Amino acid sequence: MARTPLTRAEVLEAAASLVKQHGPAALTMRKLAAELGTAVTSIYWHVGNRESLLDALVERTVQEMGAIRPAGRSPVERILSVARILRRELRERPHLIAMVHERGLTERMFLPAQQALVHEVRAAGLRGARAADAVRAVQFQIVGFLLVERNRERSPAQSPAESDLWAPPPGSAGETPTAAPDDPELARALARPADPERLFLLSVRALVHTLLADGATSPPSRGRAADGGR
Repeated sequence: MARTPLTRAEVLEAAASLVKQHGPAALTMRKLAAELGTAVTSIYWHVGNRESLLDALVERTVQEMGAIRPAGRSPVERILSVARILRRELRERPHLIAMVHERGLTERMFLPAQQALVHEVRAAGLRGARAADAVRAVQFQIVGFLLVERNRERSPAQSPAESDLWAPPPGSAGETPTAAPDDPELARALARPADPERLFLLSVRALVHTLLADGATSPPSRGRAADGGR
C-alpha cells in the first residue's frame, strides 16, 4: 500500500521525539529521514535545512508550552494546576526547553503561564506590584524546584546517602540517630526517599496561601465577583 504523503507536522513530531530522547546533537537530517522512512530531500522540502528545522522545533515548543488550562474551584487550586502543568511540561522536554533558552525565547515561552497566574491572583484580590510579586514568586518557585529536582537526579550516587545518615546506627535496635535524638518520627521520615511530587505541591500551596492572604481582606473587584467569589 502506498504511503500517504509526508506532512510538515509529521516531520516536526519525529524531530521533536529524537531531540527529547537523545538531545539536539542526535538530530541529523539523515537520521530523521530514516525514522520517517523517506528521502533526505523530502525532509529539506518540508522544513528547509537543519537550522531551519531547529528554529521550527523551538517555535513549536513555545506554542505547546502556551497550552495552559487552569482547573479548580478557587484561585489557589487553579494556581496549583498551573504549577503542576508547567512542571510537567518542563520535565517532559528538557532538551527542547534548552533550545528555546539558547535562542532567547524563554520569557515568551513563559508568558502564557504568567498570564494565567495574573488572572488568578487578580481573582484573589491582588493588584499592582503585589500581584506582580505573587506571579513571579510562583514562577520562580516552580522553576527553582525543578532545577533542584534535576540536579538531584543527575548527581552521582551519594555515599552515605541521606537515608543512611538519618537511619539508626547498625546494632542500635531501632534507636533514633544522634542527629535527632528527641524526634524519632522526624528521623524516620528523613530516612525515607523524598517524594518530589508531594513536596512540590506542599511548597507551592504554602507559598500561594501566603501570597494570596494579602488579598483576602481587600474589597471584591468586578473580576472577583464575576469569578463567583471562588
